[in-house]
Amino acid sequence: MNSAPNSLKTYESRKNVEAVVFPTFLDLSTCLKAKIVTGGQFGRPEDSGAFTGDISIKMLKDLGCTYVLCGHSDRRQFHHESNEEVAAQARAALAHGLHPIICIGEREVERDTGRGKEVVEDQLKPILSLMCEGGVTLAYEPVWAISRGDPNRPAATPEDAENMHAFIRSLLPASCRETIRILYGGSVKPENALTILSQSEVDGGLVGGASLDPASFAAILDAAEKV
Repeated sequence: MNSAPNSLKTYESRKNVEAVVFPTFLDLSTCLKAKIVTGGQFGRPEDSGAFTGDISIKMLKDLGCTYVLCGHSDRRQFHHESNEEVAAQARAALAHGLHPIICIGEREVERDTGRGKEVVEDQLKPILSLMCEGGVTLAYEPVWAISRGDPNRPAATPEDAENMHAFIRSLLPASCRETIRILYGGSVKPENALTILSQSEVDGGLVGGASLDPASFAAILDAAEKV
């Protein structure tokens, strides 16, 4: 993210669109000082301990964050976070008054072997008891559709998003099923934002690479305002 003051204004919430930024830990204070709604990319559930290099949920809260990502696909892949560890992060976030955005989603090999829904259901099981506590958001990340700079990655269609979001919602407790927000995180860009956000089961976007460019992020917010 460009931390110049003028560009930071791009990341402010709008009248009908809530925007939250998840910068690197080095940029958290800059965003908070700019009065942008800010969250951590990760938070360790333990308040203290010998976890050199990690940031705790409590630290994020003390700094002034109001949100935290739990189980982002990068964390699951490169830090080998288990479903149970992700659930522990979410529980700690709620205990400290932070709003967890819990990420779930299947990898390419899991999708290709027809196990996509099974994987997503397994990821949901440890966190289902948290869903009706209030202040929890889900984010569906089809890892197979996240480009990470690879133009040959298969693109997910709006129908892919709609169908999986409907499946996820069907697994949630009936008492809060319709109030849980489910964000879509499969390479949301200015070119596809309006179509994706127009899907009835999609409640918002978890924007990756496009958020690094203020103009692109502003275009996505423009699309969200139209929905």
